[in-house]
Amino acid sequence: MDQNHKPSFAGADTRRNFIKKAATAAAVVAATNSFKTPVYGQNSAPSAGRVIGANDRIAVGYIGIGGPPSLTDCPAMGLAHVNSQKSHAAENNIAQAAVCDLYKTRSEHARKEIGTSDVVAYDDYRKLLERKDIDAVLIATHDPWHARCAIDAMEAGKHVYCEKPMTRYLEEAFQVYDTVKRTGKIFQVGSQGCSASAWHKAAELIQAGKIGKLIWGQGYYCRNNPKGEWNYRIDTGATPETVNWNMWLGPVHKKVPFNPDHFFRWRKFYPYCTGLLGDLVPHRLLPLMLATGSPEFPKRVVCTGTKPVGTDRNTPGALERDVPEHIELLAEFPSGLTLTIVSSTVSATSPGFVIYGHQATLNLGDAGNRLSLVPERPFADEIDPITMDGLEPHEDVGVHEKNWFDSIRANKKPNADIELAVRAQTVISLAEMSQRLNMTCLFDEKARKVMDGSGKEVKPITYGTLELS
Repeated sequence: MDQNHKPSFAGADTRRNFIKKAATAAAVVAATNSFKTPVYGQNSAPSAGRVIGANDRIAVGYIGIGGPPSLTDCPAMGLAHVNSQKSHAAENNIAQAAVCDLYKTRSEHARKEIGTSDVVAYDDYRKLLERKDIDAVLIATHDPWHARCAIDAMEAGKHVYCEKPMTRYLEEAFQVYDTVKRTGKIFQVGSQGCSASAWHKAAELIQAGKIGKLIWGQGYYCRNNPKGEWNYRIDTGATPETVNWNMWLGPVHKKVPFNPDHFFRWRKFYPYCTGLLGDLVPHRLLPLMLATGSPEFPKRVVCTGTKPVGTDRNTPGALERDVPEHIELLAEFPSGLTLTIVSSTVSATSPGFVIYGHQATLNLGDAGNRLSLVPERPFADEIDPITMDGLEPHEDVGVHEKNWFDSIRANKKPNADIELAVRAQTVISLAEMSQRLNMTCLFDEKARKVMDGSGKEVKPITYGTLELS
């Protein structure tokens, strides 16, 4: 191994280690409560927030900025939303009120991008949430902070747009779900494909019985990066003095000293992300589940993950990733439907998006702006083929944001609402367990319990149940 290319952590995650450490997980999770605000913790009554009318301007705050592009090619998801919403501010009737990031360079850059004198930059999201004039927040932090920020925001009376994945771990997903139900706030997860019309057209056809009984569906999100996906250029201005590192680590169990590879390339490391399962898979899984017309919790999930190439060695000084370079996920649902997702950072060939029924097949191609219905041969005389070209909108962040704003005003379900989000996150979390613990995962949706292939209950992975968590 190259001397400059070293594993990020010592030790390995095994099922034996998981079972051994599960007993300590409750204490670790309880420790994360120290990051709750005294104002918006679980013991506080939630704030109702402002009732927003059809013509009222929505004041938005942004938690987690990323970038900035001039210093790093690390995706600035929060900044991308800032710029998108700035471009459509008049159309959406919004005011960009505040930004927050633990690295001041980022928040100051976002404040200047918005360009109005009354925008305030914060280094602690809790200060932003104290603002009574802010109606909604967009969360684009790294994954371990999604749940805490979302829950605190809704308790503070704010509506939430949360970047994918919904949460880092399964238990957090249900905590967010319960908070949405308790507060009545509009929650949208940032899988913008859910606002692409092709998936909604597919759902209409499926619900109308045009393809018969649903059998299975396939999706993909594949890239090929010889230098290792997520090995972004590092901004040398980020140091222990300029980044609130302890706050950034948050509930993470595996605490390490400040490390720029972890800060900018966090998607490579299990304590912060599931890699492909957290970054790319949600963009395909949520729309596929939406297209069924009636998304379900999974019944059984299996997932494989491999590192066949070892691309990190091609970026000098890069730490070796924990997460796989290639995964294949298979989920079975109570209705008998199965969905399979392939995602890769080392092979970009596309298998396409297809939904198979007993009587016909829906093909959504690669671009998602074309849909065709092809009858199965035994039913060719009963079912007419259908082709829809030029479907708009496609996978557009601005359209997905507008759907969120419109849903807030109308108090209606957004396209990637909490019901779809929690079901998809359950698939993702069980897939991580399956891949890391070499097991088949069964799920009891009524009891919210995970079981292994024999039916024995297994505690879900969370902070502290594995070495890399």
